Amino acid sequence: MTNYRWLHPFSRLLRQGISPEKISLTIALGIVLGITPVLGSTVLLCTLAAAVFRLNLPAIQLVNGAVYPLQLILLIPFLKLGAWVFGADTHAVSLQGVAAAIQTGIWYAIQVLWVVTIHALVAWLALGALTTALLYVVLLPLVRKLWRSVRQT
Repeated sequence: MTNYRWLHPFSRLLRQGISPEKISLTIALGIVLGITPVLGSTVLLCTLAAAVFRLNLPAIQLVNGAVYPLQLILLIPFLKLGAWVFGADTHAVSLQGVAAAIQTGIWYAIQVLWVVTIHALVAWLALGALTTALLYVVLLPLVRKLWRSVRQT
């Protein structure tokens, strides 16, 4: 266990009396909320989730921060998926499209990107619910195993 430094924050949580179920939910929600296709929203979303589900706030924010690069990587794919689902124009869902919208006018860009972002959020919500459940089911046995090993040491 000492060879896995990244596990140390989680092993401390296990020693603080947080259940494996709460830790698994914290990680799953931290990941899914951390890839929300709205930049700047994840800290608030994770804070709300921690309050609603009585999760460890620092732990969910740790996971949120860890997946931040993934949020950036998945931003355009979520925007494109949302546009595809709603049959919208996918031209605005590229760096060139955003630049062209801004050159047309800032108000026009806001209108176009607002609609595209709402479409992306709907796609993210649909996938996020399924992904959260799947992550929870996969993580729970792993966290329980870690829980037992930490409790024995």
